[in-house]
Amino acid sequence: MQTSEVEKIIEAGIPGCTATVTADGSKYTAIVVSDEFEGKTMVAEQKMVYALVNDHIQSGAIHALTIKAYTKAEWAEQQ
Repeated sequence: MQTSEVEKIIEAGIPGCTATVTADGSKYTAIVVSDEFEGKTMVAEQKMVYALVNDHIQSGAIHALTIKAYTKAEWAEQQ
């Protein structure tokens, strides 16, 4: 599965988000930036993203997914 496909799935499922996905084989890392994460716990943020790609994880297209979720303000602080 191409990283651009994973990005599109995440961006379609979380309004106004930006997703940047990298891969090493079938192990993916997603940086997701969205104000939809405001006030949510890290676990809740990750559940939002996992819910969008779960079918691909179950099919084996995505073997592992590391999620780094930020609000826009948190992402600006990281930069």
